[in-house]
Amino acid sequence: MASFDKVIPPGGEGKITLKIKTGGYQGRISKGARVYTNDPKKAFFLLRLAADVKVPIYIYPRFVNFIGRPGQSLTRYVLIEAREEKPLKITPVGFNLQDKVNFTIQEMVPGKKFQIVLATAPQVVGAYNGFLKLKTNYPETPEISIKIRVKIRPIKAPLPRPAPPVVPPKAKDSNNI
Repeated sequence: MASFDKVIPPGGEGKITLKIKTGGYQGRISKGARVYTNDPKKAFFLLRLAADVKVPIYIYPRFVNFIGRPGQSLTRYVLIEAREEKPLKITPVGFNLQDKVNFTIQEMVPGKKFQIVLATAPQVVGAYNGFLKLKTNYPETPEISIKIRVKIRPIKAPLPRPAPPVVPPKAKDSNNI
């Protein structure tokens, strides 16, 4: 979101205020804004903002994507890391891809670092969207939602090639004997 002085006298100064909504972001982010001028030598310039968004719980990735073929068991990992001093506790409270995806929660560093292991069931075929919801003991982030997409497409059998057309042998002309 931007606000700025609409008119700046020649040789004068103006003020541009840029605001970034950081909800849903974590870690290093960078945003830019193009500023247009009536200066014939420089029609516009770019303002670049960079920030390190600090979150109480770091999650990477927030979205898990499975793409494969039937019979494969695909595995993906999600890292959850406490960025506060107090120990983090997570508990599963919602999961809507039972029988398609299995998950386990591994505590890597007690109260600080967790790994979620997600794996597709080998018999799964089709496209599914779902989520894993985890409850935390952090009031700043009471719930974590990990989005999951699964696309398991069957291998298409090649289409049979049509048989070449049967050309009957030419009949012998009795006049040419």
